[in-house]
Amino acid sequence: MSDRLYFRQLLSGRDFATNDMVAKQMVNFAYLIGDRQTGDAFIVDPAYAVGELVGVAEADGMKVTGALVTHYHPDHVGGSFMGHKVEGVRELLSIDGGVPIHVQGDEAWGVQRVTGCETSDLVQHAAGDVVMIGDIPVTCLHTPGHTPGSQCFLVDGRLVSGDTLFLDGCGRVDLPGADPARMYESLTKVLGTVPNDTVLYPGHLYSAEPSAPMGEVRNSNFVYRFKTLEQFMVMFGQS
Repeated sequence: MSDRLYFRQLLSGRDFATNDMVAKQMVNFAYLIGDRQTGDAFIVDPAYAVGELVGVAEADGMKVTGALVTHYHPDHVGGSFMGHKVEGVRELLSIDGGVPIHVQGDEAWGVQRVTGCETSDLVQHAAGDVVMIGDIPVTCLHTPGHTPGSQCFLVDGRLVSGDTLFLDGCGRVDLPGADPARMYESLTKVLGTVPNDTVLYPGHLYSAEPSAPMGEVRNSNFVYRFKTLEQFMVMFGQS
């Protein structure tokens, strides 16, 4: 599948949205995943300069035919953020008649609330669902904790993790809808099934490197030093 898989990691403020100071500050990653034979491509977490992301795919001979959402925060799907308007799902829906937006079922309400999209715009998924991009299978892993419906995407030895797991640390669990106990379960049980040679691709550049094998992340990331939920809650639990 590796020759057929189309996969690009794009950093906001550097690879796209270069004139957007919020994008530069937030250092979000967006991803393009596709099937080189069919030409289909999905954007993971379309935000900031959405038209530019579509243009990158088109320059590579691909057509954006859908989007995958890790979670509903505006720096990942668009909306109002820090007093700024961020492009996202809403703008993607206005391009060429729109494309389906794939979200975890528990996250649909949040995506609708921050973007203003309709229920009919969303394709809702459960844990373990497989989304086909052309003939490329992408497995949805439900990883609540940062938000109730956070999800990661597993494709051909790559894990796109949104704000569930970074190379250093994990997503915040002190925001509305967050749950530190569920985050611990997501990190240790759900992502615990991911092989060590799977390469982690996070939602932000919060480390020196943009990606790393899960085995290295498990050895170096402090969140994996906590061997019990009780230990994790001492650091991340809310009083």
